[in-house]
Amino acid sequence: MPPTEQPLRRDAERNRRLLLSTAGELMARRGLDVSYEEIARAAGTGVGTVYRRFPTRDDLVDAVFGEHVDTVCAMAEQAAREEDPWRGLAAFLERQLELEAADRALGEILRGQRGSYAIVHRASRRMTPVVDEVLRRAVAAGTVSADVTAADLVAVHVMVGSVLDASRAFAPDLWRRALAIALAGLQHARMPGPRPAEDVIEHLFTRDGN
Repeated sequence: MPPTEQPLRRDAERNRRLLLSTAGELMARRGLDVSYEEIARAAGTGVGTVYRRFPTRDDLVDAVFGEHVDTVCAMAEQAAREEDPWRGLAAFLERQLELEAADRALGEILRGQRGSYAIVHRASRRMTPVVDEVLRRAVAAGTVSADVTAADLVAVHVMVGSVLDASRAFAPDLWRRALAIALAGLQHARMPGPRPAEDVIEHLFTRDGN
């Protein structure tokens, strides 16, 4: 190996980590719409460097938020191991929204607000069967209304997340009250109309928020 090759590789990796941390910080505050130009300016690099490292927005989102989404998926799996299924389900929703309260872009990803990213599809495929099982156990235990479906849980996530986004600047904990109301509804409400179609979850996860 030429003597300069290893230092160059270290520099390249250092620059990549700098771009990822800079993009993550900007997006956590402002959302996924942060431009490559803004990321480059904040990182002190050229915009061409950002494009070379992350040719598409999907590449950047996957690199920045892959571990975050894996964390949420692991939380769903932890909820499935909870002896009390209702406690596990309620705790999962609360912890997921806590992460979204701290990171605007993560909420946009998990609620499908900014287009359809590959990371969203992966999260949906991994979490949906796990949440289905938690819900099935909660219904069997009598702690959730038998009419509730996994699509209803996604709808709760979207609704409470909308409150979180709308009140982030002036009442950052208001979403907790909205979640408490929604959780009470899951336990006691009679659901109107037919059960949601099987593809509703996919549509909710991948809708375009513009």
